[in-house]
Amino acid sequence: MAVLETIESETGPNPVATIIVLHGLGADGNDFVPIAQELDLSAVGNVRFVFPHAPVIPVTINNGMRMRAWYDILGMDLVKREDEQGLRRSLREIEELLEREEQRGMPAHRIVLAGFSQGSAMALMTGLRHKQRLAGIVGMSGYLPLAQSTAGERSDANTLTPIFMAHGQHDNVVVAQRGQASRDALQALGYQVEWHEYPMAHSVCMEEIADLNAWLVKVLAHP
Repeated sequence: MAVLETIESETGPNPVATIIVLHGLGADGNDFVPIAQELDLSAVGNVRFVFPHAPVIPVTINNGMRMRAWYDILGMDLVKREDEQGLRRSLREIEELLEREEQRGMPAHRIVLAGFSQGSAMALMTGLRHKQRLAGIVGMSGYLPLAQSTAGERSDANTLTPIFMAHGQHDNVVVAQRGQASRDALQALGYQVEWHEYPMAHSVCMEEIADLNAWLVKVLAHP
């Protein structure tokens, strides 16, 4: 079984797809339950949502305070000093969640891996390396971690997997330019990225949920 604790919900019996949503720094799996409830995926069929809780670890940028985090944040520059050990530990734990879904009968190509902020970083990092093709990868208000190693470590299986990325133009936590640079790096590697920007800070807005809803229906349309 997966080591991560999770909250789960299904829109009905015998779900035909799974959406795993990874929360941001200091939040937990409850954070995105209300947003998932705003989605209307009835055109796809019944869907299972999985909301894992990140482990509780000391976070350097917050004076070593212990909180839920997928990896440590060592400084304001998110790229120069990355917690590679923490990133790779969380990657393994998220891989276990993906494997558990497959053991429950949900094929990888019916799984969307999504995340917000730190969760977005983990969704992009893990999804691109996963050995089976996923239905899609969602990165909200995040960035691509360990970007320099992506080309060498990515899985051929997910080369054509669609990616949804969205960012607030007034984000002061993960600045918009960081998200744009990650989008550009992914496109340079040949990935299909659907990019959206909104006049918001480090958050989620209703327009974004509507755009994500349309994208999810599209990528999950065919069993």
